[in-house]
Amino acid sequence: MPKIKLTKTAVDAATPKDRDYDLRDTTTPGFLLKVTPAGRKIFMLAYVAHNGQRRKPAIGRYGEVTVEQARRIAQDWLAEVRRGVDPSSERVAARQAPTVKELFARFIEEYSEKHNKPSTVESNRGYGKRYIIPVLGNLKVPDVTRADISALMKKMAKSPTNANRVLAALRKMFNMAEVWGLRPDGSNPCRHVPKYPERGRTRLITDAELRNLYEYLDRSEAEGLEHPFIILAIRLQFEFAARMSEILKLEWAWVDSQNRRVVWPDSKTGEMSKPMSAEAFRLFETAPRLEESPFVCPSVFDPNLPMSKHTYYQGWRRILQRAGLPHIGTHGIRHRSATDIANSGIPVKVGMALTAHKTVTMFMKYVHTEDDPVRAAAEAVTQRRMSLVGGVQPSAPVPLTTQELPCVAPVAELAEPAVAPDEKPLGFEDGAYTSRTRLGNYRPYRHRSGENRSVPPGSKRAEATEAGHV
Repeated sequence: MPKIKLTKTAVDAATPKDRDYDLRDTTTPGFLLKVTPAGRKIFMLAYVAHNGQRRKPAIGRYGEVTVEQARRIAQDWLAEVRRGVDPSSERVAARQAPTVKELFARFIEEYSEKHNKPSTVESNRGYGKRYIIPVLGNLKVPDVTRADISALMKKMAKSPTNANRVLAALRKMFNMAEVWGLRPDGSNPCRHVPKYPERGRTRLITDAELRNLYEYLDRSEAEGLEHPFIILAIRLQFEFAARMSEILKLEWAWVDSQNRRVVWPDSKTGEMSKPMSAEAFRLFETAPRLEESPFVCPSVFDPNLPMSKHTYYQGWRRILQRAGLPHIGTHGIRHRSATDIANSGIPVKVGMALTAHKTVTMFMKYVHTEDDPVRAAAEAVTQRRMSLVGGVQPSAPVPLTTQELPCVAPVAELAEPAVAPDEKPLGFEDGAYTSRTRLGNYRPYRHRSGENRSVPPGSKRAEATEAGHV
């Protein structure tokens, strides 16, 4: 293999032969020119990687890069080899790296379908089809940056809840990319990308609203105003503090009347078992049952299917409207039940078992407080403080009625009379003392003069007075 100093003149003079041959550079180790029978001239670098394997990657074709440019690239690559980096393998890995579209398909198949609920899998598929693939699908997985994720979140600013769900799916997807060796550890581009604030909050069904709701449920059940299965589903959701899906998918085979327990083989949090209250047991005993249907609350059109979410939601919405109550989602039933459980005084651990929450934090998110209990607690604290300091305990405030309001003096009559600009208001003069900051018997120390000036405690003047020097 001939060795010469590769220059522009030497490269131009190289002529094709019957087979490939190399011209090695004498100044840069491993730097060479490959000449093909077709006349192509390609700069290359031959080196031995840190694992002992011989590499010979191409730098570029002559004409696309000059001799000096190719030599500088070869020197940079040699420096990386000395640091233990293999430039050739990195280039091959970059070319073979999957796109985000391919990664998403693998994420659904190898992770989501095996670890998530079917509803979550469908949601993830929808996020990929509508948001992830159209924006990031053609990018190589190692090339995705935090700026790309941030730009996607910015495009979804008008739907913050969906944006947060997409971000969660992307974060897990790139975590799995690290597990599968497609990205370096700790390189998840979703890190430090902030979520949007979700302002939606489930309102609590008040005590008065709960009474009106149950009055209408009793009336509609007696008079046949609503479908019995919808009424049954609402009552069961209240009794078990359950999610809507847990009631709609409930089967008679899961109801153990002998042990008074209901066992869900699968739910959002896995297998779940809850005891029956006396009211729940009565509901199951008196519930209408279709022998050919396995479901406690079957579809109103096909008993072989569970009641659809649409049917239940529309029935709940109609019942609230006819009962004269403001609208609230069906998940508000679970919030109200969790609040009743917390206010009953039972231990938190027992309350979590009744709601099937895994953490105290999540359980407490479902617990609401109304103004009356908080106001009563504030009054109790005030009474205790006043008893300790010996103060007079105030009586409960009496609310004014509409008949008493006209007796209140108009604002104009209670206003103080105007004072002429050259006059000082009464009570602002006290011998040699004049101040606009006087309030009753209080006078600021700095404005007191003459005999009426008292001595601030702890001051030098007070110490001198005590010593008899003043």
